[in-house]
Amino acid sequence: MTRRMRASDAVLALWPAVVLMAVGVAGFVGLLDWVRENEDLARVDQPLLELLADQRSPGLETFFSVVSFLGGPVILPIVVALIALVWWRVSRSWWEPLLLVLAMVMSTGLTVLLKAAVGRDRPADVLMVVPGGEASGSFPSGHTVGATTLVLVVGYLLWHEDAEASWALTGWVLGSMAIVAVVGAGRLYLGYHFLTDVIAGLCVALAVLGAVVGAERWHDLSLERRDPPARPSALAVSDEDLAWVRDADDAEVTEPEEADGGGEDDAR
Repeated sequence: MTRRMRASDAVLALWPAVVLMAVGVAGFVGLLDWVRENEDLARVDQPLLELLADQRSPGLETFFSVVSFLGGPVILPIVVALIALVWWRVSRSWWEPLLLVLAMVMSTGLTVLLKAAVGRDRPADVLMVVPGGEASGSFPSGHTVGATTLVLVVGYLLWHEDAEASWALTGWVLGSMAIVAVVGAGRLYLGYHFLTDVIAGLCVALAVLGAVVGAERWHDLSLERRDPPARPSALAVSDEDLAWVRDADDAEVTEPEEADGGGEDDAR
């Protein structure tokens, strides 16, 4: 029997998604305003890159270059495809792998559109490890969007499948924070992005996570509506159970009579 979906059910299911998307959009808009007005955090962009450029070493340049390559547009789609394939083979469920792939496609599309709409120039060539190595728009950082979306979405979907595995969730959160920090730091260290570009990438990924949370919770609500849990039924009562109840009632009636008789004997 299908249960009709109520407005309160939809609100209860979707409010976390709305909050995540609102925070992500508000953060992105606020950062964009700072960049256009060259105020607040945007004033740190140029001095920070100049400071990092003066502190470069061959070892760190190589390390962050490898990190950027692994999180770039060539390797990251392969990683996502492998994760989705393994997930499907293990769980035999197509919904979560599909949701992950769609989230990555959404984040990539948003990044391309936002870069073109904002039109912020990259840092000067003199600040880049490879001058002219990055030619697309600077705001937001595409590497940060991709890496953050991947770890956030995978973490949420894993938690959704097993919310009681708190130790695993803690480990994933710590690992995700480390990955995001290394990717973002690498974009700054190599001179390909400003600090506000990286933080804006985090905001975009947070908004995409909100969309995933909304889709997952709506999917759960739809399944529950199509196949609502069965109401608990009364336990069947057998003749043996009724006989036990009758015997107990007879015993309660007999005991007071015996007690009364004993009292009369004592009085005699």
